[in-house]
Amino acid sequence: MSDGKIHIFDTTLRDGEQVPGCKLNTEEKVKLAVELEHLGVDILEAGFPVSSPGDFESVNQIAKTLKRTTVCGLTRAVENDIRVAAEALKPAVLPRIHTGIGSSDNHIKYKFNTTRENIIERAVAATKLARNFVPDVEFYAEDAGRADLTFLAQLIEAVIAAGATVVNIPDTTGFCLPHQYAEKISYLVNNVKNIDKAIISCHCHNDLGLATANSIAGAIAGARQIECTINGIGERAGNTSLEEVVMTIQKHPELNLYTGVNAKELTRISRLVSETMRMMVQPNKAIVGDNAFSHSSGIHQDGFLKEATTYEIIAPEEVGADTSKIVLTARSGRSALAFRFKKLGYDFTRDEVDALYQQFLQVADAKKEVADEDLKVLAEAVASIA
Repeated sequence: MSDGKIHIFDTTLRDGEQVPGCKLNTEEKVKLAVELEHLGVDILEAGFPVSSPGDFESVNQIAKTLKRTTVCGLTRAVENDIRVAAEALKPAVLPRIHTGIGSSDNHIKYKFNTTRENIIERAVAATKLARNFVPDVEFYAEDAGRADLTFLAQLIEAVIAAGATVVNIPDTTGFCLPHQYAEKISYLVNNVKNIDKAIISCHCHNDLGLATANSIAGAIAGARQIECTINGIGERAGNTSLEEVVMTIQKHPELNLYTGVNAKELTRISRLVSETMRMMVQPNKAIVGDNAFSHSSGIHQDGFLKEATTYEIIAPEEVGADTSKIVLTARSGRSALAFRFKKLGYDFTRDEVDALYQQFLQVADAKKEVADEDLKVLAEAVASIA
């Protein structure tokens, strides 16, 4: 764990695609896979090969296409799943099989109707089988967020002994608080005797809006892989957001962590995924939302115009976004109004701006946002009087 590299495992094309209405065809998946490799993700989960002929074909084509990124196929702890995934991944330069089974008593009782002992047996058998096909096997302990810690440690120790190179500790239901998830990772670090033989991975869901916080907490506690999606898309409330993880790590050098992602590509890839998956990004989405670098409050605008870092901890160019925006509303102040007039080519005196401000407020009260055309009308009215 001395190395602070956080491996970015992108599951946009698998977990992200599970959002209703976001189904992709093979051509679209390959196109996005190439862009994600260009972005710098370390592992790309290309799909669930046994689920359909289309998914098998997508994983297979991506395996043929990518040269630097590990290509991963998801399976259950089922022999046929693993054999089908291995076949789909045959052309990959860096193949990985991602297999696993439920680890919480809730899943063991209600989903599998079995015992903890049987879960360990099935997990070990699946891991050993996967290792027959590829040298890189990731094991997921589904619903680890609600699993008994002692049992979870036993399960993880058993699959590492069976050949797992990565152990995934999913907060499948987004239940954990950050300190709870960190404690879970720390417990595994300190109580699984062969934990040094595998990378610990975080796979957090966003049901309580804590996916990014939990993933970062897990990394601080010793995990070295984070599973995430572009724009945070995924089942129910979504997955950990790739762009949030990357920029949180970049903005906090005191963590001594880093990723291989090119942050300047984040806005472009966000828009591409949004368009391809037909899934709108909410305007107030961190890092990549349309409003991420917009300022409409007069107090904020005044501070920003004096020094950008008063209200922006990320410069737009760091993530490949357009310039910051001063949005004029009824909450805007005189400094923002003067700034926008100057950008339009009008260099008014302070007294003239004061006079125009009252007229501006009347327009602003009648509209949600004052546009450049509205400002030109105000400016020309002043010019005609002069």
